[in-house]
Amino acid sequence: MGENPAKNHYAQLNQGEENEMEIFGYKTQGCRKALCIAGYILSCGALLLLFYWKPEWDVWANCIRCSLEEADIVLLRTTDEFRIYSRKTVTWISVSALIKSRLDYPGTAEEDSVFSKAIMKPSLQVKSIQVQRIRYVWNIYAKQFQKVGALEDHHTCSAIHAKFGSGLTCNERNVRKVICGPNTIDVPVIPVWKLLIKEVLNPFYVFQLFSVCLWFAEDYMEYATAIIIMSLLSIFLTVYDLRQQSVKLHRLVESHNNITVTVCRNKEGDSCFQELESHHLVPGDMLVLKEGKTLLPCDAILISGQCIVNESMLTGESIPVTKTHLPQADNFKPWRMHCAEDYKKHVLFCGTEVIQTKADDTGVVKAVVLRTGFNTAKGDLVRSILYPKPMNFKLYRDALRFLMCLIAFAAIGMIYTVCVFALNGEEAGEVVKKSLDVITIAVPPALPAALTTGIIYTQRRLKKKGIFCISPQRINMCGQLNLICFDKTGTLTEDGLDLWGLLPCERDCFQDIHSFPADHSLPWGPVFRAMAVCHSLIVWEGKIQGDPLDVKMFEATNWVIDDSSGHKIEGQGSTHATVVRPGPKASSAPVEGVAILHQFPFSSALQRMSVIAQEIGGEQQVFTKGAPEMVAMLCRAETVPLNFESKLLLYTAQGFRVIGLACKSLQAGKQSTDLTREEVESDLTFLGLLIMENRLKRETKPVLEELSAARIRSVMVTGDNIQTAVTVAKNAGMISATNRVILVEANKIPGSFSASITWKPLEENKTEDYRGLQDDSPPTTERRIRLALASGQYHFAMSGKSYQIVAQHFRHLLPKLLLNGTVFARMSPGQKSSLVEEFQKLDYFVGMCGDGANDCGALKVAHAGISLSEQEASVASPFTSRTPSIACVPELIREGRAALVTSFCMFKYMALYSTIQYLGVLLLYWQLNAFGNYQFLFQDLAITTVIGVTMSFTGAYPKLVPYRPPSQLISPPLLLSVVLNILFSLSLQVFGFVVVQEQPWYSKTDIYSACLSVNNHMENSSSISSLGLHGMRDGAHGQTDNGYKSYENTTVWLLSTINCLIVALVFSKGRPFRQPIYTNYVFILVLIGQLGICLFLVFADIDDLYSKMDLVCTPTTWRISMVIMLAVTLAASFLVEEAVIENRPLWLLLKKTFRYHSKSHYKRLQRVLEQDSAWPPLNETFFSDSVAISVEGSMGGHSNPTFDSNEDAL
Repeated sequence: MGENPAKNHYAQLNQGEENEMEIFGYKTQGCRKALCIAGYILSCGALLLLFYWKPEWDVWANCIRCSLEEADIVLLRTTDEFRIYSRKTVTWISVSALIKSRLDYPGTAEEDSVFSKAIMKPSLQVKSIQVQRIRYVWNIYAKQFQKVGALEDHHTCSAIHAKFGSGLTCNERNVRKVICGPNTIDVPVIPVWKLLIKEVLNPFYVFQLFSVCLWFAEDYMEYATAIIIMSLLSIFLTVYDLRQQSVKLHRLVESHNNITVTVCRNKEGDSCFQELESHHLVPGDMLVLKEGKTLLPCDAILISGQCIVNESMLTGESIPVTKTHLPQADNFKPWRMHCAEDYKKHVLFCGTEVIQTKADDTGVVKAVVLRTGFNTAKGDLVRSILYPKPMNFKLYRDALRFLMCLIAFAAIGMIYTVCVFALNGEEAGEVVKKSLDVITIAVPPALPAALTTGIIYTQRRLKKKGIFCISPQRINMCGQLNLICFDKTGTLTEDGLDLWGLLPCERDCFQDIHSFPADHSLPWGPVFRAMAVCHSLIVWEGKIQGDPLDVKMFEATNWVIDDSSGHKIEGQGSTHATVVRPGPKASSAPVEGVAILHQFPFSSALQRMSVIAQEIGGEQQVFTKGAPEMVAMLCRAETVPLNFESKLLLYTAQGFRVIGLACKSLQAGKQSTDLTREEVESDLTFLGLLIMENRLKRETKPVLEELSAARIRSVMVTGDNIQTAVTVAKNAGMISATNRVILVEANKIPGSFSASITWKPLEENKTEDYRGLQDDSPPTTERRIRLALASGQYHFAMSGKSYQIVAQHFRHLLPKLLLNGTVFARMSPGQKSSLVEEFQKLDYFVGMCGDGANDCGALKVAHAGISLSEQEASVASPFTSRTPSIACVPELIREGRAALVTSFCMFKYMALYSTIQYLGVLLLYWQLNAFGNYQFLFQDLAITTVIGVTMSFTGAYPKLVPYRPPSQLISPPLLLSVVLNILFSLSLQVFGFVVVQEQPWYSKTDIYSACLSVNNHMENSSSISSLGLHGMRDGAHGQTDNGYKSYENTTVWLLSTINCLIVALVFSKGRPFRQPIYTNYVFILVLIGQLGICLFLVFADIDDLYSKMDLVCTPTTWRISMVIMLAVTLAASFLVEEAVIENRPLWLLLKKTFRYHSKSHYKRLQRVLEQDSAWPPLNETFFSDSVAISVEGSMGGHSNPTFDSNEDAL
């Protein structure tokens, strides 16, 4: 076979998609498997456990490499920075029962489909694997694994109508059903025993188990039992939590798994309808949608009729969406490419609810099943919950590195222990136990649990404030955010728009403005008709529902929607048309009503919507509304006023949302359904401008000011007009009054592959003194702009079209533009996601705040996506805020910062606690001594566990400071803090250990000598002798009974225990990220209580208590000396922490002295641009080379349908 296996051994799965993976082929080999089984038995299952943690080692040990075609085991590896491996077994699906003869072989719909290409001859079997609930089959011809459960993308619009328009034959259906599997999003509730096993096999709990076994062997019964109880509690809590999530998710998807649907079957060329349960559906099936409400059990392409759908389950927005049928275009482009970004307008998504259906002249509403099961939009969301993307956060990586350091630290301790005990002739068994003990002391088993407590408390605090979180590990990330992207409409501004005025146009001239609310109503005419019919409103549950803009516009006409069943319109067959009629308050109109025959819904990519309407008994007309620039381009030039641009600028510069209106008459006799959108939206007559007022929300300005004061950048990403967006940004305080705005315009040069980019200063346009963009500014203005630019006070504004061209042709300029880009207008959903990714490439921590509908992609891609939605948890983003205002953003950053600092405090505390204990034990090992059982128990349970639970209660500081907490554990201040405190603890314990041996009353053998020597001066000799005899006898007995009692043990243990309290107090940081420590009452009370108990143990002289705790009596002077030592340690530790570690000016000075510069990409770029006097170029135009970068290469990992949209054709 030569090198064939190596060549075909590897491939990529889901190339260019979010869940891209590498796949490797392996074949099981008998002798290797036998060796591994022997290994499992000999290692008592340890090898099996290792293979469970490392599936790739399992595959490499058991199998040999081979081509994917021959593989019976495949190894998958993610392509992100985590490189996570998983192992899958290849399964065979037999279709021989369905294909009895050659005649049965898949028919017309199958010729070029993956189904026919996957069936192996002559065995009639299909080779498949299942990855993250999605099935892939082996394509024999393409020699690769391909996803099944979705229609192939290569079908053209006409092919979908032709191949699937009359349904699948029974045989085609059965083959597809066997290969694709059932159409269900099945999330079984995971049994408790499975969850338990999975949790128990976590490396952390395995280490716990090892520790517990060791402690039992050493008779640390009480401590081992306490740890078992705590671990079990922790395991049960985690399992309970996971079980609850599992049940919740199961309930969420259960409702859609079994719905009765009507499908169209193709029997010998005839179509017949058949009812069946939705789990039998396969891609390519023809669904017939009945009237009334229905839940969709799959994704489907609408091929006839029209639907109104409630998509709030997916997007969190409850505005009904209109879906239109797929056009029958005869071209060679795949249907999705043909429809560009608007393909969603023809797709009905799984999990959404069809509210209304409107049939066309065929009389039925039909849709072709596009995707089934976990391939659907809803399946995708469920999968993103089941398999969340791991967060690449430095904290967790550093925590692992730190654990490794502790293990290395423990290894040194083990070597020392072995040397000390072996040289003193201890038994081998004892030496092993003692040295293993060092590991359990040096590596704190409670570390992972301690790190998550802070996050759990923060999540609870956020929930109280109406912010819900489905991805808790992102909370710490919120503490690092330094750039927030905001959507405009509904996020920064009020959701609803108020109608401000109408600027009608007649004979290419603007007329007087008609203001709202006006005393006199609008006169009847084309503008009035456009306002009455050019919308996608519906009556649902007795209320007019739809886009807030449409609602306001329609309400201004005082007409009503009569949405009763079919209205027979002449020449149109039986069409279910929506009819609008004059309402009771409407001014008199010469018509009975107007019927809306056909809609071309609003599209973000095209920035417009159109309807075909007909006055009852009149002619058909087209009405279009949308972005004024877009509408004007579609109108006949002679109908657009000459001062169109200046008027538009006049209103957008004041922050109004402006909508253009246009119309045209259709020639009689043409069926409205046969017309394409291009035919309808051409040669229009310009009707005028509708001016809407979009007010800022009350909270917007203060929140943006707060973020600005905290040096967190705000960026606006909107679908609105650029001038309106800039004005809103100025009003909201994103762009201050003294700063300049530079408009960046990029255009493709017609007839060539190159492009141009121009920088223009955007003038301050005052309403009274209007000056055009192109006017030459006087020299003073030019100088003023230059001054603003020199001080870095400028902002770039660009449109989605320019952004796309820059990304394709001026790739090198993109980072420079993003560094000062504040307003991105007319951005499509795909461009929003791409922008967030580009900011992340510059090393920004990006937050995205939007309304969850068209921002879905960006919310998912951002480090922290916050959706302002009514629903408790929008599956669209990690965070959801109940209150629909951006006030949740600073709240989330505050809590994130507090959680991050809490994690660091806990980390430092846990590291020091284990090091203090470790140093104490190693000191005592020098004398072949150790801490007693109850001593360990007191330190670990009474001190550390209680502190670990209560330390994280401290809330977030209410003010956002203009700098962020460190993002990594291995930052100089943090490391210095840990190292210095370890040195203080070491000095304290060594000093106590050495000085106690120098005391006059000290005796190595007689542990009662201290108290006797004190009594010596007070009592007569006879009582001394009797006491002495008694004491010696008791002492002898005590030492045989328990080898722990000694002066060194008592001194070191008391010092180390109180040292743990000192460290907890010193490390509990308050300001600037958390509230002062005294606000955490529980923690302060706990510390005072613990200190009280410890001081009681120092000064009490109760024999029973001392013998139980393995302590011995020491003179009062020595006890006072110990307290003084501890007070000195506290003072030194506190001083260092406050004067050095927390001294920000000192660290800034050190950075300056050593010329340390931030390694962040954007900081480096800022330093370069500060030196560049030619940046930004003003009133200049650059041209790109004729070669454009391919979009896929430049736009980051996943393919982005946005950038395939053919924008210049519009």
